[in-house]
Amino acid sequence: MTTFTTRPTLAGTFGMAASTHWSATATAMSVLERGGNAVDAACAAGFVLQVVEPHLNGPGGDAPIIVSVRGERPRVLCGQGVAPAGASAEHYRGLGLDLVPGTGPLAAAVPGAVEAWLVLLRDHGSWPLRDVLDHAIGLAERGHPFLERASGTVASVRDLFTEHWPTSAQVWLPGGAVPAPGRLFTNPALAATWQRVLREAEAAGADREAQIEAALRTWKTGFVAEAMVRTAQTPAMDSSGEPHAGTMTADDLAAPQARWEDTVDERWGDWTVHKAGAWSQGPAFLQQLQLLNDVAPQDISDFDPDLMHRLVEGTKLALADRDAWFGDAAPVDVAALLDPGYARARAGLIGEKASGEWRPGQPYGREAQLPAHVRRLLSGDVVPVRGEGAGEPTVQDHAAPRVDRVGRTAGDTCHLDVVDRWGTMVSATPSGGWLQSNPVVPELGFPLGTRLQMTWLDEGLPNTLTPGRRPRTTLSPSMASLGGVPTMAFGTPGGDQQDQWSFHLFLRVAAGHARTGELDLQGGIDAPDWHTDALIGSFWPRAYVPRSVVLEANHGPGVAAALRARGHQVSVGPAWSEGRLSAVARDPETGMLYAGANPRGMQGYAAGR
Repeated sequence: MTTFTTRPTLAGTFGMAASTHWSATATAMSVLERGGNAVDAACAAGFVLQVVEPHLNGPGGDAPIIVSVRGERPRVLCGQGVAPAGASAEHYRGLGLDLVPGTGPLAAAVPGAVEAWLVLLRDHGSWPLRDVLDHAIGLAERGHPFLERASGTVASVRDLFTEHWPTSAQVWLPGGAVPAPGRLFTNPALAATWQRVLREAEAAGADREAQIEAALRTWKTGFVAEAMVRTAQTPAMDSSGEPHAGTMTADDLAAPQARWEDTVDERWGDWTVHKAGAWSQGPAFLQQLQLLNDVAPQDISDFDPDLMHRLVEGTKLALADRDAWFGDAAPVDVAALLDPGYARARAGLIGEKASGEWRPGQPYGREAQLPAHVRRLLSGDVVPVRGEGAGEPTVQDHAAPRVDRVGRTAGDTCHLDVVDRWGTMVSATPSGGWLQSNPVVPELGFPLGTRLQMTWLDEGLPNTLTPGRRPRTTLSPSMASLGGVPTMAFGTPGGDQQDQWSFHLFLRVAAGHARTGELDLQGGIDAPDWHTDALIGSFWPRAYVPRSVVLEANHGPGVAAALRARGHQVSVGPAWSEGRLSAVARDPETGMLYAGANPRGMQGYAAGR
């Protein structure tokens, strides 16, 4: 009997793409159809996402990417920029701040997304830069239908733009009005930026790689960098309620950002999951997986209340370790957190009832050092702060913008996956540089990002704001191998929920494959989902909600009742409200390709043949 899904799992042998926006998916597929490989397709789609989902990502943001080239071992391309040389915790505290502001120049890390896409294209692509950028330039120049959620975001920050960020008003309030949903929207300044980058790149000669290198120089040291520095150093109103100038300089932008790294891996049965390191939250996915080492894939069931209780409790333990130990200056390495003995000790903490404690582990016997904000939060105190954070925790109601009048964002991000007929596979989670994050750089048509809001201003922590270090990001693309062969690329927007929803999808697909031999991506995406907020929020108000579980209404009342009986504080959200997953896959035995995308949010699509 076939289970109903909102759309089929696409299947074919030529190529597959899936993303959070139909234009990016269509772009990726058009590149594959014209002979490009998965890297060419992903890069073109990545630049398109910066145009059509400007409330979710932009050129001033970040882009962690996982890549497997022709079935080789996956690698990470880190597109997460670092803190500028002048961005120290001491400097921010000297401004009277308790947390990094969630908007404005002080929150801007050095942009990493564009450099990452260009490095990926240079190293593993086959297309010239002009062909890759053509799609994004066309949409910025000739227009694209403005999304309902983007329109709501602009409406939420209209007063901020008109009163304090006039360069943003010029771009996002054409004629002084909020763009209506579905209205054709253009960004001629952004189109002109990419056209000038192309002219300077092509002046370097006909060689493809030489042109990409020239584009990188223009981005990092040329007119683009000069304009970004001018705007970053201009005081602007931020979410602290006061204007501040940022610390970014030309030297910060000139320094390399994108870097290739090995993945962090964990085996589960015949599967191996590949994630980015502890500068992301990726290892928390692997820790959750370790806590199921005594469960076979075929025994996974979404609707087993005992297993679901165990998954919730395991997630809480893994994310407690994330909040205590992850960061670019982590005092313990990831291997210690993934040690089998450590995992067994952590699994022993899971009881029959929901725990109301926040329980980070003690790798190597070390005690976690906590920010003052977290210590007070865990004690139950109300924590007043100056300098409020903002971010992209989740999409609870895809129709309702979750951005307040000063730009604090409870919004979202983007994701895309591509696989080609040669077995090259890409998973990317671009984010940051949202239209509501910073004033638009007037010459360029886009703002800087706000990723530094994820750091702490307390000294000596794994994620203390430190010059030259990456903020511990929530962005977390995923890849999984079956029998040692890269098989599945997947991910989702969602901040602190990313490695919850992605983990659930992986379990469903692995369980289905163990039982039927099929890779049912769409069934795994459509299945009712959930998350817990019993973690230290990565974004303002950096809250902690003990015992919390949020269920989609799709689950039905029996699941909620069973979890409540085990002591969980269950709230039931709207149907189709948890996650915006997408995925592609390649069967290692048959070479068949598959894709699925999320109906939640009503804009994600997959394509392929």
